[in-house]
Amino acid sequence: MIERYTLPGMGSIWEDKFKFDTWLKIEIYACEARYKMGEIPEKEFEIIKTKAKFDVKRVLEIEETTKHDVIAFLTNVAEYVGPESRHIHYGMTSSDILDTTLSYQMKAAGELLLERLEELKSALKKRALEHKNTVCVGRSHGVHAEPTTMGLKFALWYEETKRNIQRLKDAVEVISVGQISGAVGTFEHLSPKIEEYVCERMGLKPAPVSTQIIQRDRHAQFLTTIAVIGATLEKIAVEIRHLQRTEVLEAEEYFSKGQKGSSAMPHKRNPVISERITGLSRVLRGNAMASLEDVALWHERDISHSSVERIIIPDSCIALDYMLDLTIKLISNLLVYPEHMLKNLELTRGLIFSQTVMLKLINKGVTREDAYKMVQTPAMNVWADEKKNLKEELLNSSEIQKYLSKKEIDNIFDFTKMLKNVDFIFSRTVEKIE
Repeated sequence: MIERYTLPGMGSIWEDKFKFDTWLKIEIYACEARYKMGEIPEKEFEIIKTKAKFDVKRVLEIEETTKHDVIAFLTNVAEYVGPESRHIHYGMTSSDILDTTLSYQMKAAGELLLERLEELKSALKKRALEHKNTVCVGRSHGVHAEPTTMGLKFALWYEETKRNIQRLKDAVEVISVGQISGAVGTFEHLSPKIEEYVCERMGLKPAPVSTQIIQRDRHAQFLTTIAVIGATLEKIAVEIRHLQRTEVLEAEEYFSKGQKGSSAMPHKRNPVISERITGLSRVLRGNAMASLEDVALWHERDISHSSVERIIIPDSCIALDYMLDLTIKLISNLLVYPEHMLKNLELTRGLIFSQTVMLKLINKGVTREDAYKMVQTPAMNVWADEKKNLKEELLNSSEIQKYLSKKEIDNIFDFTKMLKNVDFIFSRTVEKIE
């Protein structure tokens, strides 16, 4: 039977009670395995199974003296069990329970994060379909390029979230290993069957090879994956921050009744959620870097990684859980302004059609270099004079009229034709049958 857990939230996974509960389960399962192998008398195992417990405050009190958390825990358990406690932790090293527990915690945390990612994926899909044909200008280098749709922005994030889900599944699989292999991983004082039994009960796999610890490349993969997910959330947040700028205002964070944007300026509606997500993503990247530093340890083990992990692993899991919650609400409640998008499309007075004009000229037999020059000249005139527009400049160009008629030029300035393949793109992602 595999050990199952019921968790009220991410924070509980990293509390002392959950950690000590897991330590105790591992110790009892190890005793149970030894009992089944005939190494512990049935009566003594029943005493262990019945009496073994701990008190968090007492463990921490003992640790003040021992300066060793596992010894403090075992001492407290022995106070409840009595002489039969001699069978507990037999042939094991501290990291057998520390690292197996940490894997168990990371697996549990990863599964909660996967649930959050699935929620985000659903929210993005809904908004993508809603705004599939909501036309807006595409930007490269922050400068107007050609038309796109708001739905394609959501679809892009949806597809990236799918990749993040797979990345996290892979990372959870890699970290879902345990060890009960003794002081340097050689099983000198206990059978590998005990490790197999404990890991099976905990829903983990035995690490094929361990030293005194489970190797930290596994933890690094988990935390770098969290950092990548955080980078995706930052990517979404940065886009929304840009779209909410006063000069753009194509989308905006939901602003609730009674919400205040500034202590000084009553008119302010700031993208504070997006900015919070952006800031926290930096913490995740820093933690990921620290996890990479933890991979190289001295010989079979030192503890330079331990103090780092007590911070970076819980903090990264809790931070990402919070960021995902923020992002789900941000996407679900995002205010979108199609009328502002259409207004912004016209800001450059037809310049977004420059490539279409150039390609039409190429189709007429003009070389690419000459076609580029022929279009760039009127385009630069439009940039220089806000009273001008590209269509009129083309119609006034005798050079261009050698190749394009007025009707052909009129037909160019229709952005709906530029978006004829949106349905195709959606068929490959949001509307794809999986």
